[in-house]
Amino acid sequence: MKIEKAYKTYIADIGLFYAAAIWGSTFFIVRNSLQYINPVILVGYRFFLAALIVAGILIYQRKPLFSNLKAGFILSLFLCFLYIPQTIGLGITTASNSGFITGLFVAFIPFFHLIIFRKTPSFPRLVAVFISLMGLWFLTGGLKDINKGDLLTLITAMAYAIHLLFTDKYVKSNIDPYILSFQQFLFVGIISFIFGEIFKLPFSISSKNIIWVILFLTLFPTISAFIIQLVAQKFTSPIKVSLIFALEPVFAALFAWTLGGETFILHKAFGGLLIFLAILISEIPMEKLNFIKVLKKG
Repeated sequence: MKIEKAYKTYIADIGLFYAAAIWGSTFFIVRNSLQYINPVILVGYRFFLAALIVAGILIYQRKPLFSNLKAGFILSLFLCFLYIPQTIGLGITTASNSGFITGLFVAFIPFFHLIIFRKTPSFPRLVAVFISLMGLWFLTGGLKDINKGDLLTLITAMAYAIHLLFTDKYVKSNIDPYILSFQQFLFVGIISFIFGEIFKLPFSISSKNIIWVILFLTLFPTISAFIIQLVAQKFTSPIKVSLIFALEPVFAALFAWTLGGETFILHKAFGGLLIFLAILISEIPMEKLNFIKVLKKG
């Protein structure tokens, strides 16, 4: 039984690494496409199309699309507060500030875990959170010249943390992760379109190549990554998930240095190494720490 559980946890971790990598790969793709499409409308197209595709699969499997609708709606609200403020904030602040502040969701996880769910994280995982924040600082260059965009992005970090925690709650209460994915995709798409209509944002696409970008964003960082996240969170803790997802800017840097043609920067690589170290530390069981204490006393 323990071997089976460990195997599922291992597979879940691989899936989460994939999700972080695929999200990291989108940074330079999305950045290059925003001159041809409004960012909020891009979010709307991406998530609404994802909802249609997943709905088709669920209908074929004869699964109820709108069971446990409250859970899907709640997740979608936090997902909207994740994507929309971040997108608007990027038009005001720097990319490095946005990356660092978004990464602060790692620090919010233990805080909200305690406040909302009354659960205290283990000491190794608190240490891991601190080290991962140091890694984010080196990776992104820290925080410089705070402005309104930074405050908006802070909403993103908090929404990211709460989304992870509520995802953990729902998937571990045996709500179907595929139905949950469909519902949050659908609501995010609809809310983005409503937002666009209220603020008279352009729904047009000024380059045919953006259609391929939307299709890529729909299939990989939306459908595959989010569904894998929901399935994987059944077998691992939200703090560990947050530490693996802190690798997103690491993967973004790797893709920028390779496919994006940007210059390799040593202190950013060191930041990525610290985040990897944090993940390893988070896996130290409390039993080993207690054993070390016993040895010291002896």
